[in-house]
Amino acid sequence: MGSRFAILFALAALLALAFGAGVLRDSPRLLVLCGLAALPLLVLLWWGVERLARPRPAPSVEATPSIDQRTLLDNALAFEARLEHAPIALFGIDDASAVAPLNASARKLVAPGRAVDPGVLYRQLAGQADGRRLIEFDTERGVERALVAISMLTLHGAPQRLVALMPVESELEAEALGAWRQLVHVLTHEIMNSLTPIASLSRTAHDLLDEFDASLPSDVGTDLKTALAAINRRADSLVDFVASYRSLSNVPAARPERVRLGELFERVDALVGPAWRARGSQLDFSVEPSSLELMADPGQLEQALINLLKNAFEATQSGSGHATVSARLVRGSRLRIEVADNGSGVPDALVAHIFTPFYTTKKQGGGIGLAMVRHLIHENSGTVRYAKSVGKGARFVISF
Repeated sequence: MGSRFAILFALAALLALAFGAGVLRDSPRLLVLCGLAALPLLVLLWWGVERLARPRPAPSVEATPSIDQRTLLDNALAFEARLEHAPIALFGIDDASAVAPLNASARKLVAPGRAVDPGVLYRQLAGQADGRRLIEFDTERGVERALVAISMLTLHGAPQRLVALMPVESELEAEALGAWRQLVHVLTHEIMNSLTPIASLSRTAHDLLDEFDASLPSDVGTDLKTALAAINRRADSLVDFVASYRSLSNVPAARPERVRLGELFERVDALVGPAWRARGSQLDFSVEPSSLELMADPGQLEQALINLLKNAFEATQSGSGHATVSARLVRGSRLRIEVADNGSGVPDALVAHIFTPFYTTKKQGGGIGLAMVRHLIHENSGTVRYAKSVGKGARFVISF
């Protein structure tokens, strides 16, 4: 636009000077002045023509992207951000069965502190076919189950598999706890409804027998008293037995408060430590850092630790027995409490059943100790796992 205006202005001015020179042709001095005035106009005319004739560069598409291209770029960046922060671990598997984490959740899953051996998990994922299935893999907190979904896709002409892995151990545990609590509630209710009248009637029959003891043969009276006394004892024993299981279905709601773990460990040590030291065994507590705190129900957490230490006490030997209770922060700002001992440990075949209510390997056990631990920890939004110990003994890991 500027070049065209300069050309028009110069032409108009030259025409005006030419007209003026024609009118003033009798005055040489004025003709010279008109010639001098025409020189800059000629320069201006030449500049405008040169600018107008100069080729213009083609507009760059990359330098000035269109609105559609900007939208596509923004959508791509937004999608990449959502993929990176997705709560599901995503892995890619190429045609050579090489597995690579694709987002933050996947990298956290194979980072130190989670999967014990990422290579084993990678091989397990690479060996999965299309579809959905439940797998198990070892973590530092114990065996964890996860739902795996695999899809086939092609990128740049090469086949790949996209693997979505979602740990579901906590969800499955919550469902199992709810089912067990409901089952225990129904069973204890029905059993108690039958045991209570049996115990009452046996006592009544035993008292009535004393009134008619003289009219019965001595051997008959003695046998009846023995039978009724046995029925009464067994009924009372079963009432106590069922009442202990009823506690599983009546775990009160947790009342969280700020708990200093160092002080909580001191209280637990005061309760169970004397028994350990009385038989020459060692019980140690440690908290790192010493100011470590937790929002939990202190009474329920104390009871869970007492139950675990009771099992450790029974599994270790006098004199050489040793147990440790430690608390520390691990990756991801998770709090971990470990209870470990040097006892006989848990056989691999029994690990999957130790938290199941009614299951026990002890002759006098009721099968509610570890089940109660799991209930109490779950009520405080935590998880408890049996983890393989480096040496001998058992190791339980509580995570919050």
